[in-house]
Amino acid sequence: MRHSLPIAPQFYVTAPQPCPYLDGRMERKLFTALQGDSADKLNDSLSKQGFRRSQNVLYRPSCADCSACLSARIRVADFKYTKSQRRIIRRNTDLNREATSPWATEEQYMLFREYLDTRHADGGMADMDIFEFAAMVEETPIRSRVVEYSKRGEGKSQTRDLLAVCLTDVLDDGLSMVYSFYAPDRVKDSLGTYVILDHIQIAREAGLPYVYLGYWVPGSSKMGYKANFSAVEIYRNGVWSDLRVSDTYNADTHPLSVDPIAEQVAKIKLPDGMPTTR
Repeated sequence: MRHSLPIAPQFYVTAPQPCPYLDGRMERKLFTALQGDSADKLNDSLSKQGFRRSQNVLYRPSCADCSACLSARIRVADFKYTKSQRRIIRRNTDLNREATSPWATEEQYMLFREYLDTRHADGGMADMDIFEFAAMVEETPIRSRVVEYSKRGEGKSQTRDLLAVCLTDVLDDGLSMVYSFYAPDRVKDSLGTYVILDHIQIAREAGLPYVYLGYWVPGSSKMGYKANFSAVEIYRNGVWSDLRVSDTYNADTHPLSVDPIAEQVAKIKLPDGMPTTR
């Protein structure tokens, strides 16, 4: 009988490149491959330690002189709607939600292109073609879903108008919103906020305690919206704690706020049964 031994994840660091969130800074990422029979366990474990998934890679910011990017998640049990968020829910009651297997469609890509061209024309994904889009959606070694939000047209045709999409991972303790996009011309409907609010409801119905939002970056207008939700926690200095907007996070942009790469890797906790050598 042939046996295969579990392989310890190997961690690497990307080359520095301009930061997409803070002007004048350089970013780099600590990353590891997500593969094999333990992919789900590794994703669950590292997501709790500030990592995010992109296809078959898990990554976490590891900049040389800045630690401003803070992983954020919503504590579902303690979440409270604001008045404006309740209005957003009411404005979108005509939307239908459908969760499907992670398959890319041309309809999704057309909405994705419209979103990028309007909102992120100069971003790192601006040149993504349909094949790269399909890889982003479909190349997942874990339990993922594509959550679509659409509106049915009136009359006999009943054509569907796809308005928002979210690629979502199902973790052992929550939902991780990997990437979402939506119709950019429906500004008044606040579709981006609505998708998050609906994921909170999905998590609540499924008995999952968290919704992972990605990174909150103080000082970045692109990421500031995440502070508008109640019961948000951030992963900072190895622990999850409540986000307090009144607090100052200036120290996180100081060069001494960053541990050496070897120390960062040594502190990573791997799932039970996985080798601890790195």
